[in-house]
Amino acid sequence: MQNEKATTLMDRRQFFPRQVVEAGANRWDWALLPLVLGLLVLLAYGAAQMARPFELGDPLPLSLDPSHLPYYLLRTNLRMLAAMVLALLFSAVFAVLAAKVRAAEKVLVPMLDILQSIPILGFLSITVTGFIALFPGNLLGVECAAIFAIFTSQAWNMAFSLYQSLRTVPSELDEAARVFQLSNWQRFWRLELPFAMPGLLWNMMMSMSGGWFFVVASEAISVSNQNIKLPGVGSYIAMAIEARDLGAIGWAILGMLAGILIYDQLLFRPLVAWADKFRFEDSGTDTAPDSWMLTWLRRTALTRRIAAWTVDRLEHSLVWFRRHHDGTSIRARPRIPGTAWTRVWDAVVAAAVMVALYQLIRFVHSEVGWHEAGHVLLLGCLTLVRVMVLIALAALVWVPVGIWIGMNPRWSGRLQAVAQFLAAFPANLLFPVAVVLIVRWKLNPDIWLSPLMIFGTQWYLLFNVIAGASNIPAELRHAARNLGLSGWLKWRRYLLPAVFPSFVTGAITASGGSWNASIVAEYVSWGDTTLQAHGLGSYIAEMTAKGDFPRIALGIGVMCIFVMSLNHFVWRRLYRLAEDRMHL
Repeated sequence: MQNEKATTLMDRRQFFPRQVVEAGANRWDWALLPLVLGLLVLLAYGAAQMARPFELGDPLPLSLDPSHLPYYLLRTNLRMLAAMVLALLFSAVFAVLAAKVRAAEKVLVPMLDILQSIPILGFLSITVTGFIALFPGNLLGVECAAIFAIFTSQAWNMAFSLYQSLRTVPSELDEAARVFQLSNWQRFWRLELPFAMPGLLWNMMMSMSGGWFFVVASEAISVSNQNIKLPGVGSYIAMAIEARDLGAIGWAILGMLAGILIYDQLLFRPLVAWADKFRFEDSGTDTAPDSWMLTWLRRTALTRRIAAWTVDRLEHSLVWFRRHHDGTSIRARPRIPGTAWTRVWDAVVAAAVMVALYQLIRFVHSEVGWHEAGHVLLLGCLTLVRVMVLIALAALVWVPVGIWIGMNPRWSGRLQAVAQFLAAFPANLLFPVAVVLIVRWKLNPDIWLSPLMIFGTQWYLLFNVIAGASNIPAELRHAARNLGLSGWLKWRRYLLPAVFPSFVTGAITASGGSWNASIVAEYVSWGDTTLQAHGLGSYIAEMTAKGDFPRIALGIGVMCIFVMSLNHFVWRRLYRLAEDRMHL
């Protein structure tokens, strides 16, 4: 009887493909299915709403009713996710070219300094018209402009973090890659990207928070007397500020907190827990980060099959792009670039710089005048003083805190979402407090508006220091403990040198972010009340509101000059010093 039942079961299985018969789903797959289907439905609905018909000048229906906040949160999250994917692709291409090609590094690194110094309003004033013309009669053009604006607040930090990691690969790992004759493709996937993964993830979280910080400017677009408010949390905040509605601002804070928690639990915390295996140390940490979402995914049969298929495809690519010669071949010898080609490339770069300077001088002489240029330079000096003082104060506070969090993984996991929320908190939401206090106590806006500049950018320092401290090898920690290092000697000989490269990376991005944040921090509005501090940021904000493109270009150009000079004479020298210490 049992044999007959088995024969009948085998006969039934013959009607199904082998993959269907063997691909049995477990209970974790069925539990995950509603979440996946719900996310797909939300993505499809949000994408359809982002591509609806639209003509410039048509008002978009927006309301301060809190019941609309979930829909606004969906639209904002879709924009930030799209911008994050683009920023990852840009960072990978930029970091590899800048770290591997010396000629490209001479152009790309200064270009990154320029790009991160251009304020988000500058990108919007230049790109909005082009994106609208690219998609006529459709809202997708304005959506692309908003996504690009958010991208500009995320990409530069991630790109420089990955570039710094590729340049500071430990010498023993570099030697091992040469011994095993890894090709450039194999080296990137086997060594460089895994080594850079912990720091890159922390900077991804910082970049996502930076996108939240500038979400008001990216969704509530005001260029050339044209006001376009896209449905989103940023436009909701802008409307609440205009209406002086404190209740709506409170709801916006709750909505923003919900969005940050969603990203933290569903994306960043699983990635941080997964990337813990890439730490550069011989022994694991005492407390490894964990994630309920990652545990859930690992228990599902379908996710394991997808992961195995992805790893299999990647391993096949490692075979396809392997080296076809061994270390004894002539082709294995390092190629020294020709002196002639290097000089030609340097001459081309110098000529391009000279042409740019000539065009800048011509523009100033014909469009704005030298008196206006001198006035803008003076405003740039005032903003420079604010940036340097605030970066120094932020370093004194957050470097010790970041080291403590990074060296205590248990607290690192608990404070991760809190740090993301604080980093994402837009300075616009502090406008009511700042305006009321300054007006009531008759304070000087030039001094008391300055903290708004560092409020959103000080977290670059904190996140990078946390990433650097969490990557300190366990054997170095044990050695410091066995030697009995304590007090100032411990900080000077062990802790500060260990996080110095990460601190410099954070200082560079924090500096650029502070210049960008000066746009919203030096020109503050709360209802009908406007406070303005003397500085380059308020100048650009005022000219952008008026639609004066020549003066917008002048302000952006002067800001680029200040940022590049600061990076070259201060941060870049510190970065080279940090790089040399990593290769000792």
